[in-house]
Order: sequence, then structure tokens, then C-alpha cells
Amino acid sequence: MTVYFIGAGPGDPELITVKGQRLIRCCPVLLYAGSLVPEAVLDGHRAETLVNTAELHLDEIIALIETAHANGQDVARVHSGDPSLYGAIGEQIRQLRRLNIPFEIIPGVTATAACAALLESELTLPGIAQSVILTRYGSRSKMPPGEELADLARHGTTMAIHLGVQHLAKIVEELLPHYGADCPIAVVHRASWPDQDWVVGTLADIEAGVAAKGFQRTALIVVGRVLTADAFADSNLYRAGHAHLYRPASE
Repeated sequence: MTVYFIGAGPGDPELITVKGQRLIRCCPVLLYAGSLVPEAVLDGHRAETLVNTAELHLDEIIALIETAHANGQDVARVHSGDPSLYGAIGEQIRQLRRLNIPFEIIPGVTATAACAALLESELTLPGIAQSVILTRYGSRSKMPPGEELADLARHGTTMAIHLGVQHLAKIVEELLPHYGADCPIAVVHRASWPDQDWVVGTLADIEAGVAAKGFQRTALIVVGRVLTADAFADSNLYRAGHAHLYRPASE
């Protein structure tokens, strides 16, 4: 048997890989994070065992997997977004390795990608930003050395901040010295879900916009000049006269 850690995507049940959908529909054991994974993602499943793990702790989840292992049953372990980003799969994998239970990770569409699509933005533009920082706001647990928001903000590049909307005022305060008050910022609530909503503004006025919407959780903060930039150079990829492997130089 194999445990498949499957990224269900950000919310829209169509934003899942073909492989992930196939495994959900054929694995006899289906464990899903019901607090963030919509039930529509599970449509078509034929699982003998279906468990919403939102109310379970780690040992209970591992016990279910051990039972499946003993019975030779594949497990679809479904997480939101991409399981490699804030998916809490690391501690599960550590236990599976200890128990010699095989596993595989199936990537998924990230919340950041869903937000970029909604905002109609490319997060990496020539001369504006060529890096994207994915991070979270360290409120309940401290960030590792060098990863505090102010440390990362010094780069001035595109940044996606998870788990921070309740601390938006502090986040703005830490970003201002590095991005400037006129820097564009967006706060997206439940990207790709039916009730998705968002606010676009600047560091100077975003707090008022978010307060008016009443966003309290399940929101991603995206900040960076790419959100409104239109004065940037064309990439070399499609520039006439730029030769590469698939478009050799004309003689």
C-alpha cells in the first residue's frame, strides 16, 4: 500500500491535478482535512473508509493509516492547496518513515497561485520582481532566525503572507519602511471558493478596506509592485531576435 498526500488545491474542486482526482476516486481509505477541503473534491470516491480528520490529532490519524497498512489498503490523505506548503505533512511523514509505511506526495495548486489568477497578475515581472517570498506571520509561534517579516521585507520583492489578516496593522507597520506607503497590496479571502472576496489597495489604505469587508481568517496577503506595474520590459522569451533552442537565430 501507499499513502498519497494529495494537494486538493485552494478551494475550487476543478483546481486539482488529474492524478490527485484519480487517486481520490480509487483509494479504499480517504482521509481529508475537512476544515479546508470542500466536499466537492471528494465527488466520485468509492472509499470504504472516509474520515474527516479536522477533529483528530496526529496519533489518531497515524493509527488510521497503520490500520490501512495492515490491511494492504492505499490511503488518499487529502490536504488543501499544495501539501508541501503549510500542509503539516512533515510530522506525518516522520511517523510513516519510522513505521516503514511508503508514501508519495501529489502536488496541488497553491493559494498564492489562485490569488495571482484572481488578481490577474504575474508575480514575477522583468525589472520589477524576479522572486516570490511565501511566508506566514509569526504570531503564535516564533519564526526561525532571519525569517521575521522585517527581515524578508528588506528584499522588496513580491511577498505572499499566510495567516496574517488578524495582524494586518502590525504587518503594514513592518512592511512600510521597505515597500513604501504607495506600494500595492491585496488581501484575498477564500480564493477560488464560491464566496471568494478581496480588497486591493496600498499599504496606506489597505487596513480600512479590509475592515470594511470584515475579513477575519482564511485570507492571504499579497504585496508587491507587480500588482499594478505596467512599465516593465518585455521578457526575452518572446522578443523578436532572441534566439533559443526552439527558435534558432535566422540567418
